[in-house]
Amino acid sequence: MKILVADKISSIGVDYLKSQQGFEVIEIFELPKEERAVKLMEHAPEVSGIIVRSDSKITKEVLENAPLLKAVGRAGVGVDNIDIPAATDHGVVVMNTPAGNTIATAELTFTHMLCGARPVPQAAASMKAGRWDRKSLGGSELRNKTLGICGMGRIGGEVAKRAKAFDMAVIAYDPFLTEKRAESMGVEPVELDDLFKRSDYITVHMPLTDQTKYMVDEAAFDKMKDGVRIFNCARGGIIKESALLDALNSGKVEAAGLDVYENEPPPEDHSLRSHPKVNLTPHLGASTQEAQESVGIEIAKAVADAVRGGEIRNPINMPSLDASTIEKVGPYLDLCSKLGTFVQQLSLDKIESVSITFFGKVADLDSNSLTRGVLKGFLQQISGSNVNFVNAMVLIERYGIGVEVVNSNAEADYTELIRVQAKCRNGSIVSAEGTLMGKGNSPRIVSINDREVEVEPCGHLLVIANSDEHGIVGQLGTIIGNAGVNIASMSLSRNEVGGIALNVAGLDSPLSEEAMAQINAVEAITQAKLVYLEC
Repeated sequence: MKILVADKISSIGVDYLKSQQGFEVIEIFELPKEERAVKLMEHAPEVSGIIVRSDSKITKEVLENAPLLKAVGRAGVGVDNIDIPAATDHGVVVMNTPAGNTIATAELTFTHMLCGARPVPQAAASMKAGRWDRKSLGGSELRNKTLGICGMGRIGGEVAKRAKAFDMAVIAYDPFLTEKRAESMGVEPVELDDLFKRSDYITVHMPLTDQTKYMVDEAAFDKMKDGVRIFNCARGGIIKESALLDALNSGKVEAAGLDVYENEPPPEDHSLRSHPKVNLTPHLGASTQEAQESVGIEIAKAVADAVRGGEIRNPINMPSLDASTIEKVGPYLDLCSKLGTFVQQLSLDKIESVSITFFGKVADLDSNSLTRGVLKGFLQQISGSNVNFVNAMVLIERYGIGVEVVNSNAEADYTELIRVQAKCRNGSIVSAEGTLMGKGNSPRIVSINDREVEVEPCGHLLVIANSDEHGIVGQLGTIIGNAGVNIASMSLSRNEVGGIALNVAGLDSPLSEEAMAQINAVEAITQAKLVYLEC
């Protein structure tokens, strides 16, 4: 498998990939940016994994040209240079390294705050120019000031910790911040408008999304205190730069510090570059030796594991599958996939909705992963090989099929049971239940349309529903034998004597259309369907 390292990461990460058996590493990061884009497109058809930083763009065109691609790793946090919807459509997991540069970015944020309180850069520049501007370079203390933090993820939390050490009062806005976590960190959760009105210092630590773009705009500055200080080491575009410039010029903002910009690098004639109240750094958030080594090795290991079908760490477009989760749910994923495939193939009309119910111990596992397993199998015959755990949820929604997931406390015949039920357009319902059996945790289908069976979900399965009368098995055996097909197994079930019986025959090879027509012609048979499940 080929791994393309498009942007420069720590040599430790590259060396790790080269040391892994079965990998070939392609390095293009030494090329100029324009040439890298060309080489990225050239190598796309042959690579299983791509590692980028912020320079190289993984576009829809790149993804459409990469049939073998399984994972894109971003050595850093922001993934705005990766087309996430297109990656999801193509079943490519996108991962980042949110923890690797946490401390580096938090420390840079606090450096900007300190330089906004005390004009250290300006003082250093004046000293080098031979001046002694002691009287004109006064500052302010952080102690007893109110810091407003927008976004209380890892970095926001580390900034809050440092602010508390400086005796600052910390208020925070984050839609996902719980009262319990806020209390444990000693911060006061507030609404965004309240944060703007009360803060002496403001720092943002949110991703750039449609909701956060220009979150700090003209209206936001109007709500702030006169003399507020504001900082952004997260993503360019959260603070509207034209609005910041106006607020600086009016005196509303006393000082600002930016490490990120709407366009990077900002134009040489950008007004913020020369503004006396602004300190600018060239996107240095993760630029420490420790952070670079950390994210380099972290993303190398993550991409290696992902392309090998193992642990999925810090994914952007699917739930995380860490080693402990894989260990617990792994034995059930194959069963889930086969139940989904079986129900889809058994249905005789268009399916409108799918219901997935987990009983017993399996209900305590990661239902999101198991659900994706069912849907992956369900879509296998519809979407082909391009469906996987990454895009199953998106594809099922695109087909307009409703999905219901239930973790049931009801008693079942097995300690661990998974039920998949499909409702069809004509009102019919198709269902199958499965569990794991034996020391080897072998998957078994134990119920089909509420008939008890025991079927190994493997290979060609002939599913017959018929009136419960004598001679049916003999007629089936004759037709199948005359077709030159061997019966490997058979499971029989009925709801009541003389009612509807179910017969599932495992076949060594598929039946011809002629043989299936003969089976359907048997008067007592109400339904005959040939299903194939990969072993």
